[in-house]
Amino acid sequence: MKPLILIVEDETPQAEVLRYNLEKADFRTSVAVSGEEALVKVDEEQPDLVVLDWMLPELSGLEVCRRLRANKETRGLPVIMLTARGEEGDKIRGLDSGADDYVVKPFLPSEMVARVRAVLRRARPSLAEDHLEYGDISVDLTEHKVTRGGRAVHLGPTEFRLLTTLMERPGRVFSREQLLDLVWGRNIHVEERTVDVHIRRLRKALNNERMPDLIRTVRGAGYSLDLEKT
Repeated sequence: MKPLILIVEDETPQAEVLRYNLEKADFRTSVAVSGEEALVKVDEEQPDLVVLDWMLPELSGLEVCRRLRANKETRGLPVIMLTARGEEGDKIRGLDSGADDYVVKPFLPSEMVARVRAVLRRARPSLAEDHLEYGDISVDLTEHKVTRGGRAVHLGPTEFRLLTTLMERPGRVFSREQLLDLVWGRNIHVEERTVDVHIRRLRKALNNERMPDLIRTVRGAGYSLDLEKT
């Protein structure tokens, strides 16, 4: 699945330039126009990286970044700070707030795309690799092959997308609504109980030969892939 980049920018022309160039570079995008909206979208959409403008109405980019770093669920979320402030002291403040990188306006769109790719490679190597590994589960993203303990696991397309979504962020609890958006797509109407059906199918395929179940059900919250469950 293509990485999702959340663009937090209240200037519409700037947001559109970023959106166009990131999508052209094969990323998915979402846009927030305020700090408060950004925090809501991070929770709802689970982006892979945030491009965050410093100067935002009401809640600044610095404060948004600090709140992301203070939350154990989002402290590892990559953030690129975007600002017109070019002084060395401002750059230090941006990085001290927890930003992974700092880009000064104006910038070349190609530079931003390169920065996004570089930060993703450092923060989430799995997004740049052809394989995912967790415990004794191995996924070949190129050939769509799954093995567990060296045994081939045969999955349907939906179960494969569901597994890779969970494996990209092991330990993270995904709600049913979040899994619907990530696996089925936001524009497709599917009932939440459908997630439970496909989780059962995935468990059945992975857990043959009495292997421990690595998929954790969190009552009232959702599902995660978690070695500590066993």
